[in-house]
Amino acid sequence: MKFSISQKDLQESLGFCQNVIERRSTLPILSNILIEAKNKMLKITATDLDMIFVHDISNVEIIEEGDTTTNSSIMHDIVRKFSVGKKINIEKISDSKLQLESEKSLFKLNCIDAKEFPLSEEDQSGEIITINSQSFLKLLNKCKFSISNDETRHYLSGIFLHFNQNEDKNYLTGVSTDSHRMSISKMKLDDQIKFEPIILPKKTIYQLCSILENFNGDIKIQNSKSKIKFLLNNSVLTSKVIDGKFPNYIQVIPKNNNKKLEANLELFHHSVDRVASVSTDKKDGVRFSLSKNKLDLSVNNTNSGDGKETLSVNFDHELDISFNSKYLIDVASQLEGENIEIYFNDISSPALIKDPSDFDSIYVIMPMKG
Repeated sequence: MKFSISQKDLQESLGFCQNVIERRSTLPILSNILIEAKNKMLKITATDLDMIFVHDISNVEIIEEGDTTTNSSIMHDIVRKFSVGKKINIEKISDSKLQLESEKSLFKLNCIDAKEFPLSEEDQSGEIITINSQSFLKLLNKCKFSISNDETRHYLSGIFLHFNQNEDKNYLTGVSTDSHRMSISKMKLDDQIKFEPIILPKKTIYQLCSILENFNGDIKIQNSKSKIKFLLNNSVLTSKVIDGKFPNYIQVIPKNNNKKLEANLELFHHSVDRVASVSTDKKDGVRFSLSKNKLDLSVNNTNSGDGKETLSVNFDHELDISFNSKYLIDVASQLEGENIEIYFNDISSPALIKDPSDFDSIYVIMPMKG
């Protein structure tokens, strides 16, 4: 195997692979990427057995076809330190050595035979749907921060993706919750689709977000009960889905929250962030003391002190309630308009947060006790 490739193209591909491979794997082959040079194309594959990422690079000069595997992290670290825009010459000089050469640098990396690489490319059944990649990225970003880190409830460690209809409109909806907060975001679809409801794992979500960040156009999705495949121009990501039943989220959405707080989003975001600075522990909570058109924010920490700030808002009631400041900041950072709307019921009921500029996303946050 012998080929020549631009530093930029190879670095981008290896960067995507870094998010997939297991750095602390007991199987050395899982720390490796599969490199295949054939048909005027370079194909790079990474897997952790739950997810397979394949990236094709066409702008490659292939002198001799072939394949091998080498350590992804080491190769990525070397390639990103090569001069940008320069060519890298790569050659398999023996069954156990891969040579990288660029300008005055020369590296010989250890290899493992490509036959050792675990690939399970079984055919995926299920209909292929086509959706806008940027709308899908927005949905993932608006949900991913509410994913649970509690490994005992694995069915909450992802985003529940499903098709639904509302008033004759078609939507792909994403929901995530860690049982203290919940994010719901949906994207409009032109047509009705056949889409098996699935729970998309957290690691797959973050990999998708990094790929879609600089991708425009459509993304094709094919899914079944156990696997989902995402097809982009020159990448394919196949992932297992989480086996489990996602809770009935509809019944958690507050129905009787009639006390509406409206505030300037930027002022609110910065105020919460500032008063929370006094607390070393974000679990302390920020206290809302609400009266007519006035919000007093305060954080009190026995070890470090207290912070207070007052904000002019639109509000017609009186209420004292506390929230985890990180949850508020997470939501505020995803809103797009000028204002934030928070709907309350009482001090022990969850609050409903809306973005007046995005009717397709809502957030629910549980208050803190005491």
